[in-house]
Amino acid sequence: MDKLCFSIDEERYDDRHGHVLSLVGWYMHPEKKKCIFQLLGDGYEVIDIPEIERYERPDVAQSLDVETEGFLPGFTVTIPEVLELRRKYDLLELLLLDGEEKTLLWECAGDDLDELVNDKLVEFHIDRVEVLYGLMLEIQGWTTDQRGNVEVTVHKENTELLDCKITRGRRPDVVERRHLDDDYKNQEIGFSISAAFLEIPGNRIVLHFCGDSTTKTYEIDIKALRKEQKSKGFWGRLFHKDKDGEHKEDYEEWFKRHKADRRTLRKQRHTHFEQNPLISIVIPLYCTPTPYLKELIDSVRAQSYTNWQLCLADGSPDQKVEEYIQKRYGKDSRILYKHLEENGGISINTNKAIEMATGEYLMLSDHDDTLEPDALYEIVKAINDHQGPEIVYTDEDKLSMDGEFYFEPHFKSDYNLFRLRDNNYICHIFAVKKALVDQVGGLRQEYDGSQDYDFILRCCEQAKQVIHIPRVLYHWRCHMNSVAANPESKTYAYEAGCRAIQEHYRRVGIEAEVEMTKHPGWYRSHVKIQGEPLVSILIPNKDHIDDLEKCLSSIYEKSTWKNYEILVVENNSEKPETFEYYKNLSWRYPKARVLTWKEGFNYAAINNFAAKDAKGSYLLFLNNDVEVITPGWIEEMLMICQQPDVAIVGAKLYYPDNLIQHAGVVLGMGGIAGHIMCQASCEDKGYFGRAVNVQEISAVTAACMLMKVEDFEAVGGFDEEFVVAFNDIDLCMKERAAGKKVVFTPYAELYHYESKSRGMEDTPEKQFRFEKETKHFEEKWGEQMSKGDPYYNPNLSLKEADCSLRED
Repeated sequence: MDKLCFSIDEERYDDRHGHVLSLVGWYMHPEKKKCIFQLLGDGYEVIDIPEIERYERPDVAQSLDVETEGFLPGFTVTIPEVLELRRKYDLLELLLLDGEEKTLLWECAGDDLDELVNDKLVEFHIDRVEVLYGLMLEIQGWTTDQRGNVEVTVHKENTELLDCKITRGRRPDVVERRHLDDDYKNQEIGFSISAAFLEIPGNRIVLHFCGDSTTKTYEIDIKALRKEQKSKGFWGRLFHKDKDGEHKEDYEEWFKRHKADRRTLRKQRHTHFEQNPLISIVIPLYCTPTPYLKELIDSVRAQSYTNWQLCLADGSPDQKVEEYIQKRYGKDSRILYKHLEENGGISINTNKAIEMATGEYLMLSDHDDTLEPDALYEIVKAINDHQGPEIVYTDEDKLSMDGEFYFEPHFKSDYNLFRLRDNNYICHIFAVKKALVDQVGGLRQEYDGSQDYDFILRCCEQAKQVIHIPRVLYHWRCHMNSVAANPESKTYAYEAGCRAIQEHYRRVGIEAEVEMTKHPGWYRSHVKIQGEPLVSILIPNKDHIDDLEKCLSSIYEKSTWKNYEILVVENNSEKPETFEYYKNLSWRYPKARVLTWKEGFNYAAINNFAAKDAKGSYLLFLNNDVEVITPGWIEEMLMICQQPDVAIVGAKLYYPDNLIQHAGVVLGMGGIAGHIMCQASCEDKGYFGRAVNVQEISAVTAACMLMKVEDFEAVGGFDEEFVVAFNDIDLCMKERAAGKKVVFTPYAELYHYESKSRGMEDTPEKQFRFEKETKHFEEKWGEQMSKGDPYYNPNLSLKEADCSLRED
C-alpha cells in the first residue's frame, strides 16, 4: 500500500445529549503513522473537538491485506453542539494532518448539515415482511424520533390510507442493542402491521414514519410478494400445494376440522376423572395490553375442565392492569392477582406467581397467548391415562397479532432428550407437578430470555415420566418482540439458552461444550469422547470395486479419527478384477483386511459374520457405495454412541446431486418404514429443524450405522430372517425394546450411491422375498406399528416424507 486510504462509514447524530455529530470511519497510512484530526469552520478557523476514539478494524486490515502492527485504523470523531456550529459556519471540514500534508476526510455545507441532522432525527428498521399462507401481510419493526414520537401509517399506491391494523409495543431488545436512553424502554417504539394481503390493490404500498419534525417513507413491493406466493417455500409447500402443484388443505381449514367442537366440549364438561387435580396456571404480567389479556383470561375461563386457578403476578409500574382485572373478573375466585412492589423481570415475576399457586400441577403461559378450550381437559386426561406423570406437554401453533390467523403449527415428537439439547422444542404447553418444581427450584433470573428452557431441562432431568399430547392446544402470539416472530431479535436469549444446556450437561455428568448455530435458538453440542476406542468398520462387498475404492479412499483421506480397522466382507463376487483388487488392499490400506463369506447373499448374516471377527469395541456398519464428506464423521457419531443410554447412531446421507437420502427413518411411512426428508435439498432445515438437529428417532439406515459391540451382542445382532430389507430397522427396534436409544446426527455426512450393489426388487423371486420380509416385520412389530412412531407426530403425513399435514 503506497498511499493513504480512508473511509467515513457512518454519520450519527444525537439530538438529546449535546447535539453531537459523530463520524465513524477508518484510515490506513502507508507507514502506519498516527495522524492528527482537525476540524475547520469555513476553511480557516480551527474548532476544538474531544479526543478521538481509536480502535482496531480487522475488517479493514483483511480487506486491504495489510498487517496493522499495533496501528489503530478505526476512529470515531465527535463534534459537540453541531447546531451551534451550523449557525456560525457555512462549511465544516474534517482534515487528517500528516506533518505538512493535509487530507480532506469529510465536508458538509450548511444546507447539507441541516438535511443530515433532520434525517437522523427519525430512524426505523423493518425486521420482518411476511405473507402468512397467502392471506395476511405482516410487517414488523421499530421506529424512534429523538424529539418526540413517531406515527406510523400505511398508504396505497394512490397515496390513500390502506385498511390495516397497526399495533404498537415496547422493544427493550432494540433499546439494549442500540444503547438507547432508558426513556425509550417505556415508549412503544415497536410496530406490527397486519393487512389482508389479497385485498391490497396495486403493486406497492408505502409506510410513512411521521416524526415531530420530519417524515420518512419505506416502500414494499407487493408485486414481488405476489410472485413469491406462486412459488412458496417450505411452509407453503407443506400446507398449500403438494409436490405435483395440486391444492392441499390449508392449516387453518385443517385446524377447524380437528379442534374440539361444541358437542365435544359439552361432553368433556360432564366427564368424571378418577384424578381431578387443581391446575394452577402461572403467568407473569408486565404492561400487558388489555385486549390480549382479555383474550388470554377468557380462553382460560372457557376451559371444559373447570378445576383450575389463574395466578397473575404483575410487575407493571402502574395500576391499569389491576383495575381492569378487578373490574372485569373480580367476582371469579379462581383468578388470583398480585401487584408486585417492583418489576423483577420475567423469572422473578413468574416465581411470584408460582408462590401464589396451590394446585397439584403448574402450567406456564405467556401473558398474551391463548388456550384451546379443551387444553386442560386433555392434560388431565393424560394425567389419568398415565397414572400421574410429572410432566405433560402439547403441540402449539402461532397466532397473528390481531388474533385472526393461526399458522406454523408445531407438531412435536414424543419426549426426545437429544432434540431438547439442541432446541427447546417443548416450549408450550408445559405442565409440571408442583412437587417437582419445589424439588428443582423455580425459574432462574440469570437465564432470563431462556428461563423456560433452563426450567424445562431441570424438570425433565428429574422426571420419571414425560408425556406428550399430540394436539394443538396453545396459540403463541406472534408479536414484534417475541422469538416466535423475529428469532434474531433476542440474541441475549440465545446466549442464555447456550448456558442453560451447558449447565444441564454439568448436572448430568457429561463433559460437553455447547455453541450456538447459524439458526437462532438451535444449538450444537460437542461431547468429549472418553478414551480412544477402536472402531471396526464393516463393509460388505460384491464386485463394484470402483465404489469400494471411492469409499475406502474417502475414509483414509478424510477421517480425523485414526483408531479404526476396516473389514471388507467379500460375498459372491464374480469378476477377476475384484480379487486382484483385494490382493493389494492391505498394502494400500494397512488398516483394512478382507473376510470371505461363502454362502448366498444375506445382508444380516454377512454383518453378523463380520462382527464376530471385529476387534473394536464399536461396530460401524457401512455400505460399499458411500463416500465420506465430513472429516469428523466418526467422532460425531462416537460422542453420542458412547453415552450409556444410546445403542445406535445414524448419519446424514446425500444422493450425489446433494439431495437428502437419509435423515432418519419413520415407522409406518410409506408402508413399513421410510426415510424422512428424502429428496429434500441439502440446504433444507426441514420441519422445525428435523434435518439439522441431533435427535432420538425410531430407526436409522445401516448404510452408515455405529453401535457398541455390547449392545449389538445383547440383542443377538441382526435377525437373519431379514435377508435384504428391514434388517437395520429391526435391529433398531430391538435396541429400543431393550430400553436403549437410537439417535440421528446431521453432523456426520456422507454421500450414498443408493443400493447400486444390490439392485431393485425387479424379479418375482425378489418380490416374493420382499413380501415375506414385510410380513415377518409386521408380525414381529405389529403392536408397535399400531401405536405409531413416537418420534413422528400422528398429525403429519405418512404418505409424504416432507412432514406435510396428514389427510384423514
